[in-house]
Amino acid sequence: MKYNKLVRDKIPEIIESDGKACIVEILNDQDYLTYLNNKLIEELDEYLESGDIEELADLEEVIRAVLDAKEVDYTTFEKIRLNKVEKRGSFKKKILLKEVSSNE
Repeated sequence: MKYNKLVRDKIPEIIESDGKACIVEILNDQDYLTYLNNKLIEELDEYLESGDIEELADLEEVIRAVLDAKEVDYTTFEKIRLNKVEKRGSFKKKILLKEVSSNE
C-alpha cells in the first residue's frame, strides 16, 4: 500500500517490528515544510471529525515541527501568541460577531 505522507519518526521501526517492510525517504527542507502543511490539515480534519483531544495533541506536535523547521523556538512562538492576546484578546468570552455597519 502506498502512502506518501509524513509520519512520526518511530513509525518505520513500528512497521518493521510488525514483520513488514517499508520504503522511506528523508525530505529536503522545502518538501518537509510542504508535507508538514499537509499534515496540519490532516490532523485538523481528524480533530474536527472526532473532537478527540488526542488529535489536538497531534496537531500541536505538527505545529512544533513547523516551528522547528522555521527555526522559531517555542518560547518565541508563545511570546507572539501572548502579544496577539494582549492586542486583540483571546476567545474566552465566546463572542460571535454577527454584523458590522458603518456609522455614516
